[in-house]
Amino acid sequence: MRLKNSIYNYGSIAKWLHWTTALLFLLAYCSVYYRQWFTEKGTPENWTALQLHLSVGISIAVIISLRIIWRLTNPQPHLESASPLANFAAHTGHFALYAIMIIAPLTGYLGTGVNTEFLFLFEIPKFEHTALFQSWVAQGMGLSFEQFEKPIDFIHKQVLGKWLIWMLILGHAGAALYHHYVKKDRTLIKMTTGKDQLK
Repeated sequence: MRLKNSIYNYGSIAKWLHWTTALLFLLAYCSVYYRQWFTEKGTPENWTALQLHLSVGISIAVIISLRIIWRLTNPQPHLESASPLANFAAHTGHFALYAIMIIAPLTGYLGTGVNTEFLFLFEIPKFEHTALFQSWVAQGMGLSFEQFEKPIDFIHKQVLGKWLIWMLILGHAGAALYHHYVKKDRTLIKMTTGKDQLK
């Protein structure tokens, strides 16, 4: 299997980054809903679920950074034959996905009120305890962490977490299934079992 992309398929590195991102987003949702639905505030289980969610969020930020670097340095497979409008929709959808994948972990970190015990291996200080917060927010904007956190938290939890991320993921998955089962082209195959040449 090729490491790099070809004109027909994504390479193994792009596939690994893509499916790892999908798995991490699933883990992020599972951990946060487990915490909300099945644990009591202040319990060890609640804290563990929170720390898992924070660790996954940091991991997503790292993977997305690698994805962007890899995407910029590797040619993308050719789009399947489609109308200009369909191609525009595909490019817009991918841009929106990347934007959300950057904004979600960023707002999650900026609005977190506790340090992240990354996979319980080492600690990452919360944004409030960084020099950037002191110079940019506390001194530059004259805001306390509580004042800064409220709109950031709203974007992360209410706008992104409850609506936008789900809509974009379902739209992305739905488009892939539509291409595979209705149009019967290679869009989904390119990111799964595709070979390096057309059949």
